[in-house]
Amino acid sequence: MAAYAYSAINVEGIASAGEVHAPDFEAAREQLRIRGLLAERLEELPASGEESVRTAFKKVKPKTLQIFSRQFATMIEAGLNVVSSLVILEEQTDDEYFAMVVKELRADVEGGLLLSQAMSRHPKIFSRLYVSMVEAGEAAGILDQVLDRVAFQIEKDTQIRRRVKGAMMYPTMVLIFATLVLCGLLMFLVPVFVKIFGQLGGKLPTLTQYVVGASNFLRHDWYIIFPVVLASIWGVRRFKRTDPGRRLWDRIKLRIPMRIGDTVLKVTMARFSRTLSTLVAAGVDIIKALEITGQTAGNWVVEDALAGVRAKVHQGIPIAQPLIENDVFPPMVSQMVKIGEETGELEKMLAKIADFYEDEVDSAISTLTSIIEPLMMIMVGAMVGVIVISMYLPMFKMLSLVK
Repeated sequence: MAAYAYSAINVEGIASAGEVHAPDFEAAREQLRIRGLLAERLEELPASGEESVRTAFKKVKPKTLQIFSRQFATMIEAGLNVVSSLVILEEQTDDEYFAMVVKELRADVEGGLLLSQAMSRHPKIFSRLYVSMVEAGEAAGILDQVLDRVAFQIEKDTQIRRRVKGAMMYPTMVLIFATLVLCGLLMFLVPVFVKIFGQLGGKLPTLTQYVVGASNFLRHDWYIIFPVVLASIWGVRRFKRTDPGRRLWDRIKLRIPMRIGDTVLKVTMARFSRTLSTLVAAGVDIIKALEITGQTAGNWVVEDALAGVRAKVHQGIPIAQPLIENDVFPPMVSQMVKIGEETGELEKMLAKIADFYEDEVDSAISTLTSIIEPLMMIMVGAMVGVIVISMYLPMFKMLSLVK
């Protein structure tokens, strides 16, 4: 659907300008006519993929989207129609970019599109999960309830992300500090000792030779090292975005020792359970719900497993059976899903699984932090210790020769 910039006047002769979205030029003109506007200028804006260049680097915070969804749900529940609600939300939104998006949503809905169709035009902001739930809410006439569930989903997902980022903050800072200390020692401390060793003469110990070599390499070839390091980081990140890279990285994440892989699995299970519970509660078809859940699980291994589950469910097999047969899903997940299917309360059981794993994530992160902190301190101490010892070994050797 193309975007058209316009300038027009209404029946009172008041001029206005803006942007409309329509399949073609005539449909855009018809949208303006429905709004009571006579177009003086109407021209198509250049397209550039899903989002225009002007919005390529702009993002909407999850908190903004959560507040939008919650307020939207309240207005719909109070009896306001979609267009009136969007007008109010556009005025209340502090984020200028998001206000522009809400304005476009309103224009599209006024032009005859469903809210879900209008949201699907902004995949950078409204995920497929969001759009599918709104679509189900429109079909069932429970848009207010669905929007409220979406807000709850965003809140829970944000909480998990915040916990994981918080847990990674300390080791990341220690790692950066250790790297800076290492570079400082090699570039400034080691050269001082090298001059002393040159005056003393004799053969340096093996460990000292390695440290001196590393110091010379860092000091004289830094213009090679730093571009190589940056290029390597960029290459790894680029590789992770490809299908083979994503598959490999997601497999590795689940097998990292020191309970890191276990924590990653718990985070994935919490997201999987919460998403599927939200979709089932919204009335989304179970096949489509499994497909969307797989795409939003955040791990290719789980996504691939859910593709197999979806195929078997399509054949008429209960959801719990393929979950039991797949080792990716812990026994508790498959057993509670089985109970939920048998009792007709799948949504509630999935929500309980999500609550359980969200609590488990908190516990696992606390345990992980208590393990990583001493390991990082030992690593920093060992690194500094090796350099200091390597610098004093020649002196010890010289003193032994004097004796």
